[in-house]
Amino acid sequence: MRNRRSSARSWSNMDYDILVKIFMTVNVMDLISSVSLVCSSWHTACCDPVIWKKLDLSMLISNSIHIPPEPYAWSDEHSNKKLMKILRTCLNLSHGNVTCLVFHFYVFIKNEHLVCAAQRTRNLKRLVLPAWNQLTASGIREAFKMWEGLESMTVPCLFNPTSIMQVISTYCKNFSELKIMCPFDLDFASALIKYVPKLKVFSLRCTMVYKEALIRILDNLKHLEVLNICHCLVIHIKDTTGSITVYRELDQTIIEKGSRLREFLTCQTKPCAMCQRTFEEDGILRWYEYEQGRWREDEVKSLAH
Repeated sequence: MRNRRSSARSWSNMDYDILVKIFMTVNVMDLISSVSLVCSSWHTACCDPVIWKKLDLSMLISNSIHIPPEPYAWSDEHSNKKLMKILRTCLNLSHGNVTCLVFHFYVFIKNEHLVCAAQRTRNLKRLVLPAWNQLTASGIREAFKMWEGLESMTVPCLFNPTSIMQVISTYCKNFSELKIMCPFDLDFASALIKYVPKLKVFSLRCTMVYKEALIRILDNLKHLEVLNICHCLVIHIKDTTGSITVYRELDQTIIEKGSRLREFLTCQTKPCAMCQRTFEEDGILRWYEYEQGRWREDEVKSLAH
């Protein structure tokens, strides 16, 4: 019995690489609240850069943060403090190795959350923001000036696209990929052309797209390589009467211009359930109606998460 005990290996003496592989499968809350606190060897393994390449808070489940069922986002002082604590703990363990940060779709973030994340993720390449927030122009500017290497972003709602595109233009010189989930009009198109003219990949899936805005970017974004308008509702509003024309099929002008791209992704077929849903909802899919799967999916692989 004595020999058998002496030859046994404890959990704390497990091979480092094996620990890292195991911890890569652990929920982030378990990782920060229990696993990393077991012993020094487990803590060291929890800090391995491979674990923190992507910090995915989209599936966050915690009694500390009130994330109610749809269609409500929630913001209260208790949840705000707990979210900040979770962020800081995760980012302290990551030692600055996070290159992709995904927020929970229904978490309500404020300036302090975004700035806290930016201070500890200086090498961030991809950012996925939640549906709802209380971010201000100054808060966005303070955060994005620390993300000089940011290349890609998904944002469900942009109430002032000109402002945020201007910030990206100022600080994020390598920015090349954007996914939005809100109506795309001429003002938005003009902001892209003016501030991010080198945009290469753009996804608009499942939203309302103004025909003139689509033509504007196809004509003026000279570096655009990939455009995704799958399941979109393409419309045209006549200036004289204000009447709306809805295109169930793309017209030849758009098809010809889109064919010049490396990838022009479309789906406006009658049997498509997603296209039908977009049509029935007038192309304005409320942020609170997005299921987790629809939010995470994209026909452009680099924008799916």
